Amino acid sequence: MKFYYVYVLQSKNQNFIYVGYTTDLQERFRLHNKGQVKSTKKFSPFKLIFYEAYRNKKDAKRREKYFKTTKGKTALRTMLKEYLAERKACFG
Repeated sequence: MKFYYVYVLQSKNQNFIYVGYTTDLQERFRLHNKGQVKSTKKFSPFKLIFYEAYRNKKDAKRREKYFKTTKGKTALRTMLKEYLAERKACFG
């Protein structure tokens, strides 16, 4: 059974949150933490703070795109309100 994941990473050292999409969550997380993803290399290491699994690729890509919009970032802030407040993190 194949799943498509939308995930949110938080940098352990900097105030940086990243939203991404993958079919292999564990491998993608490993690549982010090893500095092998160009867009996040300078912000590693990371912790995984949220993910959603989808059975359909288009649904997952649509959700990732939404989370990268202003409205989507607001929705994520609301969903992760307590967690982010504890760590004083924010979305850029």
